[in-house]
Amino acid sequence: MSDLDRVVAALRAGQVVLLPTDTVYGLAVMATNSEALAAVFALKRRPIDTSVAVLVADAAQAARYVDLGLAGNALAERFWPGALTIVANRIDDGALAAGNGSTIGVRCPDDAFVRSVAALVGPVAASSANVHGEPTPELCADAARIFDTVEIAVDGGPREGSASTVVSIVDGAPVLLREGPVSIADITAAVNTGT
Repeated sequence: MSDLDRVVAALRAGQVVLLPTDTVYGLAVMATNSEALAAVFALKRRPIDTSVAVLVADAAQAARYVDLGLAGNALAERFWPGALTIVANRIDDGALAAGNGSTIGVRCPDDAFVRSVAALVGPVAASSANVHGEPTPELCADAARIFDTVEIAVDGGPREGSASTVVSIVDGAPVLLREGPVSIADITAAVNTGT
């Protein structure tokens, strides 16, 4: 059975999986499964009221769950797939367990494996594979030792990237929530020019 088949089966069964993304290793579950998402928070010892990103296959999949609007579409066109998480108003009527109230952070990762997973199972809620407040390991083996109860771990080699840039477009204009690889100057330029 391929890694993709194993991950898809585990996610559909409500399990937490350890995946390489384009930035860091992450703990991932189906974004529609609130019990699995609660398990991620418990594993990370992370406060339940903090939100996690939802990884999508493409902008079209994201648009089924959030209102990207003009700004979000311009950012997705310019920076996806890539290390930009876009926080937008949800339009999914509660289908996704992830998110913070009326908003969800969505990202299309620059990783074909993760995009394939999202294409097969739907959006994937993911959080960096670290205990809350601790550094994220660069190697799968190190992350797997921390989270030794996670049965499915996919080794994609070292992940030396930093966490994604997070930008809110909830009020239309981009607001930087977390610095990362994509600069606010590039975000502003993309929104102002439409790409």
